[in-house]
Amino acid sequence: MRISVLALDDVFDTGLTVTLDAFALANKFSSRMMGGTPHFDMTLVGVRRKVRSGLGFTIPVKSVTDELKPDWVIIPALATGTPEQLIPALERADMKQAKKHLLNWHAEGAQIAASCIGTFYLAEAGLLDGREATTTWWLAPLFRQRYPNVRLDESRMLIPTDIGVTAGAAMGHLDLALWLIRKASPELAAVVSRYLLADIRSSQASYIIPNHLAQADPLVLRFERWAREHLKGGFSLQEAASALATSARSLQRRCQAVLGKSPLDYFQDLRVERAQSLLHGSGLDIDAIAAEVGYVDGATLRTLLRQRLGRGVRDLRADLR
Repeated sequence: MRISVLALDDVFDTGLTVTLDAFALANKFSSRMMGGTPHFDMTLVGVRRKVRSGLGFTIPVKSVTDELKPDWVIIPALATGTPEQLIPALERADMKQAKKHLLNWHAEGAQIAASCIGTFYLAEAGLLDGREATTTWWLAPLFRQRYPNVRLDESRMLIPTDIGVTAGAAMGHLDLALWLIRKASPELAAVVSRYLLADIRSSQASYIIPNHLAQADPLVLRFERWAREHLKGGFSLQEAASALATSARSLQRRCQAVLGKSPLDYFQDLRVERAQSLLHGSGLDIDAIAAEVGYVDGATLRTLLRQRLGRGVRDLRADLR
């Protein structure tokens, strides 16, 4: 498998190196255990002769040429963790060159994989329009507003499509690398994941901080504050809208535009966050915790936690041991 890793100035150091290390380990174990098959032919490329990482290290890259015919192109994130940093970066000259190369690679049949903020490259090129995608969870409001034609689901860690795959935040780079290794050999991926003490995760949901997402919009932030104060009493869209001096329709629209979900769904997110906090930081039983987040019994809360996090109460409490 021929893989080109595209590095631009300010590339996220951890994302780049964990990707390269994962494939280097895969080649090492493939050579020792499987006769060298599969083999990952890795090429680190850039649109400039010199690339500096987010931490200031010089990255040795090869120039993109017509002779380069990758099966896969991997796009690591930039070390631009806020909208104020990212938006100007997307307008840089090297980013526009990268967009042209991505379109050419796609036209030639290459599959494209992007992690974290790297998913913004694909969206800028229009390659995610009409498709499902994930991205770094804390920039999901910006992504959703900037690329309304993309079917974003930031709760998922990996989303494969016909053009390749997108992966979630930060260490999603490792999930993506393991996913690609597993496509070539599940046995090899299992060995690499054991040595790295890592495996592919299906969800980012348990890592998302609802308050961070709400800060992308003043009305949504006010709703978030109202919701936290009313978790115990339960959800009412009309009461929330009235308290915020807006209409139920306007609140629905803003939550959908910024968060990609309804006010009730976001209220449920806050219930999950609060329940997790109480599971970790109190001695309350599940029924008492359920009462704190507006449920009459623990069974309903158990169902919600398993639906949202894919884990039960016992598993969540085991994190403390």
